Amino acid sequence: MHVILNPQHHHPRLYHHLQPNWVNLSPKGGISLDEILEIDLDKVEKMTVQQLRVKLRSVGIPAKGSKNELVSAWKEFVKSKTDGTGYLELDDHESSRKKSNESNSQKAGSLPCREHVMTRSSGTKRTKRKVEESLIGHNKVEINRMGSSAQDEQSIEYPEPIAKRSITTKRKVSSEVINMSSEASNSVHSSGEPWTILTHKKPQKGWVAYNPKIMRPPPLAGDIKHVKLMSWNVNGLRALLKLESLSALQLARREDFDVLCLQETKLQEKDVEAIRHTLLEDYDHSFWTCSVSKLGYSGTAIISRMKPLSVRYGLGISDHDTEGRLVTAEFDNFYLLSGYVPNSGDGLKRLSYRITEWDPCLGNYLKELEKYKPVILTGDLNCAHQEIDIHDPAGNKRSAGFTVEERQSFETNFLNKGFVDTFRRQHPGVVGYTYWGYRHGGRKANKGWRLDYFLVSDCIADKVHDSYILPDVTGSDHCPIGLILKL
Repeated sequence: MHVILNPQHHHPRLYHHLQPNWVNLSPKGGISLDEILEIDLDKVEKMTVQQLRVKLRSVGIPAKGSKNELVSAWKEFVKSKTDGTGYLELDDHESSRKKSNESNSQKAGSLPCREHVMTRSSGTKRTKRKVEESLIGHNKVEINRMGSSAQDEQSIEYPEPIAKRSITTKRKVSSEVINMSSEASNSVHSSGEPWTILTHKKPQKGWVAYNPKIMRPPPLAGDIKHVKLMSWNVNGLRALLKLESLSALQLARREDFDVLCLQETKLQEKDVEAIRHTLLEDYDHSFWTCSVSKLGYSGTAIISRMKPLSVRYGLGISDHDTEGRLVTAEFDNFYLLSGYVPNSGDGLKRLSYRITEWDPCLGNYLKELEKYKPVILTGDLNCAHQEIDIHDPAGNKRSAGFTVEERQSFETNFLNKGFVDTFRRQHPGVVGYTYWGYRHGGRKANKGWRLDYFLVSDCIADKVHDSYILPDVTGSDHCPIGLILKL
């Protein structure tokens, strides 16, 4: 259930997604927030302690203490959801409670934004799962799930949007475990949209899973000049192009980007000419750099339908420019860099090189460019900056990409120098990943890392219309990310 506190001061991005079950709480509507809380608490107070704990855990709130403490925690949660935006957003389970006599399975209307419209795959099958969590009394919550075949997982066309609801679960934290039936657990992991499930091992209050269908703003008006950038670590471009159900051309048609930045192409210089002329139509300007110290390794590229003013390769430092890790394109209003930061490696054998040489040199290079015009750095920066950016922070404290040293280096050399993490700025409490390891079914279980970024100069941060992730696009262990910048 969604409640509008004051539609006269609505947040335009959220207002774009209003649904029929949103309730007007403006003074003209005659219902105050306190009255809504009183109605809600009257029902909440009648719940058993176990029911309260399940209810709180379903929205990611620790469920310890007496019944009075649990009721107070729910009240604070409801109040906190206003967040100063003029909206009160209750969990979808609560919406089901208030409509318990109606069907719990509803189809959401397609979003107006063209990028959000999905098509139905011919191979998908609709199944129903019943989650026997007694959230409200003894009612069962019925959820529509989309089950996909293996072939569908390789496609960038996906089922049309179903009801905008998901079960927000919490993985095992200390001794607290959500008691779900095996059938419910299977529905979570077989869902066609696992990224909408909050599976973080140490979630904080207020964190939610990223869902691009409902968290992206409406498209800009046609008369607003803007540029659409995309970045993707493809983990081997030739292997990606062999997938019959996926091509860069399909992605271009779906997303209509102006510039595509690639990392980890793993190409050799002799491969570039054959690929650059067949990869994308109408993108006539492409710039590639390949590793010469280790063939078939690393490699970055910028592919654009806009002609850049100039192009540079590397940092201009020979010790760092043999692995094809950086391409810089200068456009009228900004510099764009496609970067692939060195991984610290097994045993952290390259950690010292990365934090004492590569990161400082890259940070200094960005600041030199910024003297002339704003800078946009995108790519696989090989660092999950905060605990919210990794599924299991406690278990990866000495893993490459999440060491204290790398995270501090990320702050020192990029953020503290005035570059803004655009996704985190737009989504401060949202858990969204861009990388899932192939082992242990990381992607299907949404056990991921956010390693891919758009960092921008602070002077253009307010011009960012949308910084987003496309977790539905497969073909690599990373997914694409995007940035829409008003010019």
